[in-house]
Amino acid sequence: MAKTKTTFFCQNCGSQYAKWIGKCTSCNEWNTIVEEVIQKEEKRTWKQTSSVKKTSKALKISEIELNAEDRIATKNNELDRVLGGGLVKGSVLLLGGEPGIGKSTLILQVALSIAKKVLYVSGEESQSQIKMRAERLANKNNDCLILTETKTQNIFRNIEEIQPEIVVIDSIQTLHTDTIDASPGSISQIRETTAELIKFAKETSTPVILIGHITKDGHIAGPKILEHMVDVVLQFEGDRNHTYRILRTQKNRFGSTSELGIYEMQSVGLREVENPSEILISQKDESLSGTAISATLEGIRPLMIEVQALVSTAVYGTPQRSATGYNIKRLNMLLAVLEKRAGFRLGAKDVFLNITGGIKVDDPAIDLAVVAAILSSNEDEAIPQEFCFAAEVGLAGEIRPINRVDQRILEAEKLGFKKIFVSKFNKFSKKKSAIDVVLVSKIEDVFSNLFT
Repeated sequence: MAKTKTTFFCQNCGSQYAKWIGKCTSCNEWNTIVEEVIQKEEKRTWKQTSSVKKTSKALKISEIELNAEDRIATKNNELDRVLGGGLVKGSVLLLGGEPGIGKSTLILQVALSIAKKVLYVSGEESQSQIKMRAERLANKNNDCLILTETKTQNIFRNIEEIQPEIVVIDSIQTLHTDTIDASPGSISQIRETTAELIKFAKETSTPVILIGHITKDGHIAGPKILEHMVDVVLQFEGDRNHTYRILRTQKNRFGSTSELGIYEMQSVGLREVENPSEILISQKDESLSGTAISATLEGIRPLMIEVQALVSTAVYGTPQRSATGYNIKRLNMLLAVLEKRAGFRLGAKDVFLNITGGIKVDDPAIDLAVVAAILSSNEDEAIPQEFCFAAEVGLAGEIRPINRVDQRILEAEKLGFKKIFVSKFNKFSKKKSAIDVVLVSKIEDVFSNLFT
């Protein structure tokens, strides 16, 4: 038996120390250093019967052969879009989200619908509990095998017998390996078990999906190096009190990180929302002041979102500025532009801004809709429901052009909008369409078109 060794890890960032200290020198957090016992023994590979290792050889970049990424379609259009076309063979995917948000439901739904042999390893639920959840889901996959195990050596023994095409681990924080004498969920166990799974994925070209817990700050639990080790990091967001869920990409080595997937939680599982505008634009009987529709983009997907603004006289000494789903600093900038360049006196008024649907928007093309909503609330005049906006506002009060305006116009036309406001400096196809494209160059042009 090898001599045991004690070391100290930071629970926040994963840094290692030889002795306990009060403050981590890497992330500057206090009281996050914990002691863990590591057994010094020769580490085994994921296979009990180790094969002869191939020696890698350095090649000139011109000599390297470029192979197309072999992807596996998950039969889930929203997930495939976020991943960039499907699961890449040999990749490791990490899915994080709050407890009860639907992480296990999403992955189990994919495992039951995909036409591949899937091994679903659960360290949190029994086989009967997973069976009860699977009964509620419509799709059935007879090649989906359920294993309740937390020891990686036993998991790999089952993998060698079953030879699955996809492996799911729910969750990575429950696993432990014999190579380290530490409790499951500790920094060293998470790091070592993940390293074993990554080695297995790369050597066998088998995709591995890891489900991870998150901390109270919204970050994936465990060392930050965990997110660096995997190929794809997805975040499943949403309010447990509402039915809609948003799947975002935080890291993707095989595709874009700006894609977005939207789901609706139902009693029979997660429904894919193919037309996000149905949840981002509220239905109302009459036009209300302070609302404007913007044509924005998330990755390659066009979205029509509703911007709500409320401008009222400040009853306290200092006017309030509040924004939900929008950058508060950019809101302050737009208010300064309206005050200085366009002559609207908003300095003594409270301004509240909200992006409906619970999403956060960073696209600068939403600027003109924000300005229109603020002016609508200030004048207490409603903007017609069939009007929408797509342009950036500059510091001089000019309406700046945006990218891919043709796609935004086409989406607005498809959803039945009659008029869209864009910058006159934008270049777009002048083909005849059912929507009227209004070209504006300054904020005053927008105001005169809407309220005079």
